[in-house]
Amino acid sequence: MTTLDSIKNRLIDKILAAQNEKFLEAIEKIFVTTQKEDIVKLYPEQMEMLMMSDADIASGNVVSEAELDKQDSQWMY
Repeated sequence: MTTLDSIKNRLIDKILAAQNEKFLEAIEKIFVTTQKEDIVKLYPEQMEMLMMSDADIASGNVVSEAELDKQDSQWMY
């Protein structure tokens, strides 16, 4: 089990055992405010690039990691 998984499990155990409503509301507020901060706003150009990437993937226009590594090594030398 990773450290992150361990932390999550300990938090879940403590939250399940908690009886203090104000404490639980405070934890919920932390999650809500943190999630808002995690939202990334993209410029229209970035959205266009992501849509183009999705179209490339859908049409099979992709390069394997091995091929990309090969191209990188050829480019570097």
